[in-house]
Amino acid sequence: MIPRYSRPEMAAIWSPETKFRIWFEIEAHACSALAELGVIPREAAEVIWEKGRAATFDVARIDEIEREVKHDVIAFLTHLAEIIGPEARFIHQGMTSSDVLDTCLGVQLSRAADILLADLDKLLAALKRRAFEHKETLTIGRSHGIHAEPTTFGLKLAQAYAEFERNRERLAAARKDIATCAISGAVGTFANIDPFVEQYVAEKMGLAVEPVSTQVIPRDRHAMFFATLAVIASSIERLATEVRHLQRTEVLEAEEFFAKGQKGSSAMPHKRNPILTENLTGLARLVRGYALPAMENVALWHERDISHSSVERIIAPDATVTLDFALARLTSVIDKLVVYPENMAKNLDRLGGLIHSQRVLLALTQAGVSREEAYAIVQRNAMKVWAGEGDFLSFLKADADVTKALSERDLEALFDLGYHTKHVETIFKRVFGA
Repeated sequence: MIPRYSRPEMAAIWSPETKFRIWFEIEAHACSALAELGVIPREAAEVIWEKGRAATFDVARIDEIEREVKHDVIAFLTHLAEIIGPEARFIHQGMTSSDVLDTCLGVQLSRAADILLADLDKLLAALKRRAFEHKETLTIGRSHGIHAEPTTFGLKLAQAYAEFERNRERLAAARKDIATCAISGAVGTFANIDPFVEQYVAEKMGLAVEPVSTQVIPRDRHAMFFATLAVIASSIERLATEVRHLQRTEVLEAEEFFAKGQKGSSAMPHKRNPILTENLTGLARLVRGYALPAMENVALWHERDISHSSVERIIAPDATVTLDFALARLTSVIDKLVVYPENMAKNLDRLGGLIHSQRVLLALTQAGVSREEAYAIVQRNAMKVWAGEGDFLSFLKADADVTKALSERDLEALFDLGYHTKHVETIFKRVFGA
């Protein structure tokens, strides 16, 4: 991912230096296990650790070797031998390249997931704080983009909190699923390496053992991981889209924080645009796009091929780096979001009381009017309001069919906005607990 959408901690996971350090640790832990089994001298394993731990792997030198040998793991092992010396002959005993590559990817994706989980925790904290801040802030709910019934801005944020809490659970499960190790040799049969080595390396690297690796770790694990990232991205876009709509000039119930010195347009100095949430919408599309090639990677030939390799070199860093950036940006948007309760109150009144139509419908049915007739009564009065002829309550009070069933006092009580918030506390307890 380009630096513009990268944060240092996540980007560092995918640097060549980090990758080669993980490769070394996998190889060195395998040597320690082989030494315990008596396959290689213990002194050799100690030398490998001592020299490798102190080494700085020369990325340019490894690239130079790879240009000649056309194999990335061999290039690394050749450079490692230059550092270690004679004891390097014991490195990579009974292993195959995928043992190193797949185990390393499991480590990198696990570390990336840990950062993303921390990102989600920060977003959840921001959503919770703002939700409680606006728990009772009345605003209009919309369906099809049209005014429906009142809700609260706190409930909007509580819904987002619940969604991202589910996303956190999904990511924790995906992290557990992806954190696997394979040190099983060619075609995964352990023909030339003891399963003890795999177990040893897995424990040292904080991974679980892949039950049947076939030489590569099955890519259904990776497909689920990237699919989970895609779902999280979709949730980001959902919330970002809500903010974008609320910031429209005709609505202006909430907007992104506009910093001192910030400029919104090169042509129109008055502009304050929802650029952050628009950006998040675009980034979400990218992350979702990485899920499909991960699915395509599941069907490899026989015990292995490398059609997945080129794909993962791109999607693994790009998807995780992009989502990390997006979650951090969304957290900042929510944390600094400017909310306008007075505009929410104005918008609640824009339809002249039509937002209470369902309450009137229900009251008429409870007073003995058939549902079909009650619907017709309410709708004909509502259409007058849509036409700009007056307010809803006045029309209802002037309708003989309404006043025959409901008193004026009963009608006025139906227009009490507080009625729509009476169960907010119950919903908040469901979302946030007692």
